[in-house]
Order: sequence, then structure tokens, then C-alpha cells
Amino acid sequence: MTHFALQSTQVVIAGKMQAACIEVKDEVIIAIHSHGEALSCEVKDFGEQVIMPGLVDSHVHINEPGRTEWEGFNTATQAAAAGGITALVDMPLNCIPVTTTKAAFQEKLDSVHDKLWVDCGFWGGVVPHNIDDLDDLLDAGVLGVKSFLIDSGIEEFPPVTAKDMRAAMPILAKHDVPYLIHAELDCGHFDDVEITKEYNSFLASRPKSWENDAISLMVDMARESKAAGDNCKVHIVHLSSDEALSTIAQAKAEGLRFTAETCPHYLTIASENIPDGKTLFKCCPPIRENKNREHLWQAVKDGRLDFIVSDHSPCTPELKHIDTGDIEKAWGGISALQFGLSLIWTEAKDRGFTLVDLARLMSTETAKFAGLDGIKGAIKIGNHADFCVFDPTVEYTITTEMIKHKHNITPYAGRKVQGQVNHTFVRGHHVYQQDEFINTPVGRPLLKGQL
Repeated sequence: MTHFALQSTQVVIAGKMQAACIEVKDEVIIAIHSHGEALSCEVKDFGEQVIMPGLVDSHVHINEPGRTEWEGFNTATQAAAAGGITALVDMPLNCIPVTTTKAAFQEKLDSVHDKLWVDCGFWGGVVPHNIDDLDDLLDAGVLGVKSFLIDSGIEEFPPVTAKDMRAAMPILAKHDVPYLIHAELDCGHFDDVEITKEYNSFLASRPKSWENDAISLMVDMARESKAAGDNCKVHIVHLSSDEALSTIAQAKAEGLRFTAETCPHYLTIASENIPDGKTLFKCCPPIRENKNREHLWQAVKDGRLDFIVSDHSPCTPELKHIDTGDIEKAWGGISALQFGLSLIWTEAKDRGFTLVDLARLMSTETAKFAGLDGIKGAIKIGNHADFCVFDPTVEYTITTEMIKHKHNITPYAGRKVQGQVNHTFVRGHHVYQQDEFINTPVGRPLLKGQL
């Protein structure tokens, strides 16, 4: 049994920054007191450091079982804890088997024992041949499902067509879970683009029109679903094209259950600044121009984009073809799980955002989206005692030596950032403190129906 309290002059509670003391017992928040109030339990005083709700990252590729040489639950969840993330949701592909059946999901659950440093939910997948398995997969506890509209790079996870989605969406609506979509449509006409070591050649090979057309298709599908009386939740993952923002805004205005996310790499890196041959910057959809980046920030501010997640998508250094600089052959994916809050704060503070805003964009809204808002995403009585203790003033340079995920490669090495996660608490357990992990993994699977 644990019984203690945390206090600071800066605590994010109910959409405000305030001085407070948070009392914790048996893994949950049992009371919120005035700062300095005398209590019968131990009080951990964090001075002026900000106590935020633990972050919830609903887009992480962990790749276990089957591709643990890329990443695994132990290292991924350690990196999450070091980044102030107390709950994440794992993606259904890059692992073997892909999470498209109840049996495959059970294999994944069997693989996480004693490896989770933070709590972990799971997305399932929809592919053309598993529509009949969806009910069982959803009953088994996945929080929602994901599909690709384009080649995923993984043979066992083929893209879906409108016909497949029409069959899946009524099932998803019945279970009231989100349908996550990798929204790129290969519109052709770009086979003749030669991808060289120049980043701009890769950018030209995956134009904004691929995203724009895919998102327009998904709005049409959402309209169909609403007209049929289902109104399935549709969610666009890792948006990078600013040209699709008006389509998303229109879908929201129509009352469709339509959401979209973006990621730190689209908000903090501009294609003009990517050196040629630097394969660590390759991801799909690609990082675009600075003007595009500024438009994404505007959409985060005005609500067209709902939240910010990492899309941590690691692989081995060999698959990144770092030595040859071969962008075409390199696996696409950004590794930066533990640095998201620092990266975003560094950019966001100069644009008028506060840490209250970031708590909403990286914790409250992501928890709500994943159906975890009954226990995660806010400092309130009854919620899990999940906290990120953050010093917004510390400046540091990201180095490969400080990386906690499996392979110490990231496009952010050498980048100066402001704001550092100093402590992370998962359900009241102190799991991370100033670059050290404490005790043993305490994380648990988060299964729909058992929350």
C-alpha cells in the first residue's frame, strides 16, 4: 500500500496551472489539497517544477513479438518513462504476427510480461482478409483498429480498399472504437521520380496529393457511415499535408466523428533543413517544407488537429542504410519516443502555447481518443496517479548517449531543446528519476472492457 502526496507551486489541474498538493493512495489520486496543507502522509515537494498528468502516447510501434531486434517492450517503455509518458498504445504492425486476430493479440499479450515500465494499450489491425475476425479481436480488448490505404512496407499487413472499409466500419461503430487510417493513396504518376540521396527527391515521390486524396476518401467513408446510422469514428494518423486541413475542418463542421493527429517531426523539422543522404529523417508521409510546418502549428492551435503523438517507428541501424545514405532503400520511421515533450515545448512556447495546452494535446485528448480518459490523462480524484514532473527552464542538447530506446539513433542528435522530464510516476510508483530507472517494471496492459 502506498500513501503519499506530491506538491508544487505549478500543477496542471482542470485546465489551469495552480499551486496544489495531490494525495495518492493505492495507485490512485484520492484528494487534491491546497499547497502547503499539513497531511499525515509523506509529502514530496517539487518546488516550482511543473507537475503534469503523465503523457499518453497513442501512436507507438514496439515491434514485439517477432522483430525485437528493432525494438521491444522493455526498451520502448523505458524510453516512454524517460519522456514523461505513463501510458502508450502499441501499433498492430511491424511485430510478427501482426495484430489482426485474437490469437495474434494473445501472442503479443504473452510477450509483455515483466517488460512494461508504463501502462500499455494496443491497437488491432484491419486488412482485407480479417473482417470476419474483427468482433473477436475487439472483444479481446484492443482499443481500436488501424488500416493502411497504401503499401505498409509489411507484407502481412496489406492495404484496404473502400469495399473492405465498408465491411469493417459497422463493426467498429458497434464496438464504439476509433478507426485509425494511414492516409496516403498512391495516385500514380510518380513512378518516374528517381529517389537519389537528395531529400527533396524523396519528398517529390510522396506528394501532398496522396494525403489529400486519401483524406477526402475517408471523409466520404465517414459520411456514408453516418448516413447508414453508424457514424463510425475515423481518425487520420500522422498528418503532414497542410492542404488536407480544410477537408478535416469540413468533416468536423458536418458533425462527423473525424479526428486527426500530427507528430513532433512534422512540427519541429522542415525539409529545407534536412541534409542530403541523412536517412534518419525518412518517414511516411514525409517531412515537408517550413511553410507547411507553420500551417500545421496553426491547425494545432485552432483545433483542426486534435493532438500530438510520437509515431515512434524504430528499426535497426542497418535498415536505415545510414552509411550509404540510400534514402530509397532506408526503412521509413522516426525514433524519438522520449524527447517529444522537450521538442514540442521548445517550439510551442514561442508560439503562445502553455504547458496547460501541452497537457491537453499530449495527455488529455490522447487519453480520450484511446478510451482511457476514465483513468488517464488528467490530474483528478479517482484517476490513476500518473505524473510527469517537468522543469520547463532547463536547456540541454540531445545526444545519442542519453537515448533509452533500443538503438541509439535519432534525427534529433545535436539538437538543443528546452524543458526536461525529471521524474515519472506510473499509478503512484516512482519509475524514473533524473536519468535513472527505479525498481522494476510496474506497467500493466490496458484492455478495453477491463479499464
